[in-house]
Amino acid sequence: MTPSTPLGMVHLVGAGPGDPGLLTVRGRELLASCDCVVYDYLVEPAIVALAAPDVVRHYVGKRGGRSSTPQTEITALLIRLAGVHRTIVRLKGGDPLLFGRGGEEAGALASAGIRFTIVPGVTSGIAAPAYAGIPVTHRAHSSAVVFVTGHQQEGCGARTGAFAWSQVAQVETIVLYMGMHRLAENCAAIMRAGRAADTPAAAVQWGTRPEQRTVVGTLATLPALVVAAGLGAPAITVIGEVVTARSHLRWFDDPSLRPLCGRRILVTRAREQASPLAAALRAAGAAVTEAPLARYALPTDLAPLDALIDLTPTQDWLVFTSGNGVRLWWERLRARGRDARAVGAVRLAVVGPATARQMAEYGLHADLVGSSDGAALARDLLAVGGGSAVIPQAGNARPQLAEALRTAGWRVTTALCYVAEDLVPPPPPEEPFAGITLASAATVDRLVSAWGRERMLAMTVAGTRLWAIGPVTAAQIRTHGLPVAAMANEASVSALVAAACADLAPAP
Repeated sequence: MTPSTPLGMVHLVGAGPGDPGLLTVRGRELLASCDCVVYDYLVEPAIVALAAPDVVRHYVGKRGGRSSTPQTEITALLIRLAGVHRTIVRLKGGDPLLFGRGGEEAGALASAGIRFTIVPGVTSGIAAPAYAGIPVTHRAHSSAVVFVTGHQQEGCGARTGAFAWSQVAQVETIVLYMGMHRLAENCAAIMRAGRAADTPAAAVQWGTRPEQRTVVGTLATLPALVVAAGLGAPAITVIGEVVTARSHLRWFDDPSLRPLCGRRILVTRAREQASPLAAALRAAGAAVTEAPLARYALPTDLAPLDALIDLTPTQDWLVFTSGNGVRLWWERLRARGRDARAVGAVRLAVVGPATARQMAEYGLHADLVGSSDGAALARDLLAVGGGSAVIPQAGNARPQLAEALRTAGWRVTTALCYVAEDLVPPPPPEEPFAGITLASAATVDRLVSAWGRERMLAMTVAGTRLWAIGPVTAAQIRTHGLPVAAMANEASVSALVAAACADLAPAP
């Protein structure tokens, strides 16, 4: 088979309107198995990231009014890639066949003899209104909906040579895609075609994304309201009585339901820990940027840790101060061909419910859960009683826990369980974050070292909030002369998110 012979199959996949959770199961499966991705400007980066890191990526973004990749070049690229790769995913925003030119691309592939499939996606004309609390049909208001491209100029239909707004103006719900730069002209054309000027209308920008914004008015007033609010592309316009439902169906941008809606938040936790925190913040409405400053790994010299593991069954307590310790201790245990039976009858103590949950993933139940830090856990252990403990710990572990137990007469054995490997820090943001989550004293030090104290202080003066997961982290923030906006009442993801939400809650 010659290199020019098409080898691969092209999958035209609808990426949905933006929210990665709206990607179809089939789309996710194809991204996980492909060896090449071709994607548009409106495809959320988190969706592209679902493809393996070694997958070949081609960006062919098209933006209205800006320099874009011509459609002919995109089609030619797909045909060429089919001769190089076996599985090509062509990711298109929304649905590939609804104003997405997917039909043109499929036709070109068919003409070239290239195999293809089409995976429908959630279209923004339905999803964006839904996230704004606007159903495009409703028994009380609308039994019909029409989708129209806002790029269409009155009297200039591409297929018939004449686009008549009169054919759609009286449909109960009109959904306009694109064309924000022609919104005033399109609304005027619809009114000239007989639709009442006081018909409710709304524009939804960046629908389903954290930065979603909605403006509500009437067919006559909406264009001016959009300009005043600074809304631009990409946006969906909805015209019809269904818009009135937003007053009681609003949910996505309702601060009482999602208090962090639209707020940009930086998560600085290591990649292994960041996902639950990022997911919880997104559920509260935040636009999350993940920027791990370190990764955690087993130490080079494993002999002390192995000795600690062997000693564990003879002790009263096995103590963990972080989820990283649990994960890497267990990793080493399994590497030595052992399982949970290796702990024997030892009792288990941890700092914080998050560490307890991490332990539960390995079938181990915490007998004692300390509320905040090592010092507090030491007091709890002394109250419960015992006489010996083994503590797998970090390279930068604070001594308070072990010292307090030894002072009380306990036999305490510690060993290095994991070390932090610094990662390249992100550059300081061009646009300020509403808040930054800080989950350890070491993370505070890394971020201050990367960005500089003065820059971070200026950020806080400009409004960026610093949130600490506990008193030790809060104290380290203050050591650098920076303000702590809020502190979690326990060392857990849910408590840290609750503190952030309370801190940014609008004034009553």
